[in-house]
Amino acid sequence: MIRTCVYTIALALIVVTAARAQMPPQPPPVKTPMQGTDQERTACHPDVMRYCKTLVREDGQDDVFAILSCLQSNRTKISNACQQVLASHGQ
Repeated sequence: MIRTCVYTIALALIVVTAARAQMPPQPPPVKTPMQGTDQERTACHPDVMRYCKTLVREDGQDDVFAILSCLQSNRTKISNACQQVLASHGQ
């Protein structure tokens, strides 16, 4: 009985090891998207604080895509400087 359990566990370990060896390598983790230059951030910061403040996190780990979406939906209200920044990035 014990011998059967040991063989079963050994076989399972061999199968798992062989299966992992055949898996393709995983891609590197996605990096945080570029948030623009200091000049670009300065141009859009007042608009972000005015229209998208609820999306700004205290820990600095902001959801850049949510803020971008917010700026785009408030496009008619944001400053010309921030509109130019968005346009320069194809937004």
